[in-house]
Amino acid sequence: MNLILKLLLTAVAVVILANILPGVAVEGYVSAIIVAIVLALLRLTVKPILVVLTLPVTIITLGFFLLIINAMIILLADYFIDGFTVRNIWWALLFSLLLSFLQSILFSIIEKDK
Repeated sequence: MNLILKLLLTAVAVVILANILPGVAVEGYVSAIIVAIVLALLRLTVKPILVVLTLPVTIITLGFFLLIINAMIILLADYFIDGFTVRNIWWALLFSLLLSFLQSILFSIIEKDK
């Protein structure tokens, strides 16, 4: 049940950010839920592989390259989902940062209620 709640809150965050950021668009709530699911799956499967493959660059940049990996995950979701559009990597980077920030706020509200 906790996973479903987190996916729905991520979908809400995607909708909020798509309305705020001009470089990001989502067609509707169903597309936002699909984006949340696809992002969760990409973070679970693709992100660890990318982190391992880019470990030297990540170490040299003191971990800042992980931000680029997160932006690439967002762009991959854009590629796979028709109702979700991100204009370029800079919008994906900003979207990724704000999504993480908004998720931490929303998830902390859930944890307080437990």
